Amino acid sequence: MEIFLDSANLNEIQKWTDMGIIDGVTTNPSIMLKDGAYNIETRAKEIAKLISPNPLSVEVTTNDLAEMVSQAKKFDSWAQNIAIKIPQINQDGVPCYGVIKQLEEAGIMVNATAALSIGQVMLAAKSGATYISIFAGRISDEGGDSAAVIANSADWLERWDYKSKIIVGSIRSVGDVISAALAGAHIVTTPPAMLAKMADHQYTRETVKQFVTDAKKAMDMLDEGQ
Repeated sequence: MEIFLDSANLNEIQKWTDMGIIDGVTTNPSIMLKDGAYNIETRAKEIAKLISPNPLSVEVTTNDLAEMVSQAKKFDSWAQNIAIKIPQINQDGVPCYGVIKQLEEAGIMVNATAALSIGQVMLAAKSGATYISIFAGRISDEGGDSAAVIANSADWLERWDYKSKIIVGSIRSVGDVISAALAGAHIVTTPPAMLAKMADHQYTRETVKQFVTDAKKAMDMLDEGQ
């Protein structure tokens, strides 16, 4: 399983890249705004260069399907490792699968985003999406079984040999990351804070502290013996 960072924070991206942890980055307009990336083009180019050749997902900012295509082609020109986030449907309920198909046929990677059902996963895969983002947290918010949606989607894609990879996003806890991984997600995209929590454990800290303390005692005893 791959791990993507759901962030536009260059310092966090650099930190986790240097550790060899992350395999890509995902963003959206809300994340860009939160992380102070008011110029989307500038920040996208910076991130793409930082993580190359790993993929960066950048989301369109329009509700119009024709404008989605135009924006996608512009975003794609910024770097070779950019994938374009296209929603399953727009805010008026119009399916965007034709946009996904057109872009993929033009050689542009698409991340079909905001999937909340296996039906949407099926349609996005049929349209040729490179990635399909399942929003696990939002499925759970509505009482759905996000792990089942992930597992069933992964099984279906494998059974019918579709190229699409599942990205599980909308991560609210470390438990969400583990649940998605065990359900068969190809990729989990998570905020930096969740990775920090995954790495941490009170008893790991205490164990390391004990080892360091005991090692120092042993060295002190050795010095006294000399």
